[in-house]
Amino acid sequence: MNKEYFEGEEYKGTNYTEIKLPKGEYENCTFSHCIFANADLSGITFSECVFDQCDFSMAILNGTFLKEIQFKNCKMLGLHFDYCNPFLIAFSFDNCVLNFSSFFRLKIKSTSFKDSKLEEVDFSETNLTKARFLNCDLNRAVFDNSILEGADFRTAFNFSINPENNHINKAKFSTQNITGLLHNYNISID
Repeated sequence: MNKEYFEGEEYKGTNYTEIKLPKGEYENCTFSHCIFANADLSGITFSECVFDQCDFSMAILNGTFLKEIQFKNCKMLGLHFDYCNPFLIAFSFDNCVLNFSSFFRLKIKSTSFKDSKLEEVDFSETNLTKARFLNCDLNRAVFDNSILEGADFRTAFNFSINPENNHINKAKFSTQNITGLLHNYNISID
C-alpha cells in the first residue's frame, strides 16, 4: 500500500475524529485549530510540521514519526509519546497542556518545554540532557532514573526530583525552586 505525500499544506479547523487523516507523510505542513482527540495517527510521518491550537487528547501514536515538530497552544492530555517511532524524534512545546502524558525511555535531548503544564507526566528513564523547562508546571511529574544533565529547571515549578535516583550533573535550578530537589528528605525550608 502506497502512502500519500503532502508538502507545505495548511490544514485549518478540521476535526480528524470525524474525518480520518490520510495515512502518509506530512512535511512542512501547518495544522491550526484541528482536532485529533482520540484519532488514530499510527504510522503517520510528520516532519518539520507546526501544530497550533490543536487538540491531541488521547490520540493514538503507535509508530508515529515526529521529526522537528513544533506544538503551540495545544491540548495534549494522556498522550503516549513513548509509543512513537523513536528514530529522529524531536519536538518542542510552547504553551501546551501535556498532563498525564508519557515520554517513558525516550531520548529527547535539548527538547524545549515553554509555558506548559506537565502535571503527572512520566519522564521515567527519559534522556532529557539539556532540555529546557521554561516556566513549566511539573506538579507530580515523575522523574525516575532520568538523565537530566544540563537541563534547565530555573523557572520551572512544582517539581520533585530525587537527586539520588536521577542524573542531574550540571542541571540548572534557581534558589526559589531548589526545594523541588529536597522533597524526598522530608525537611522544612523557610
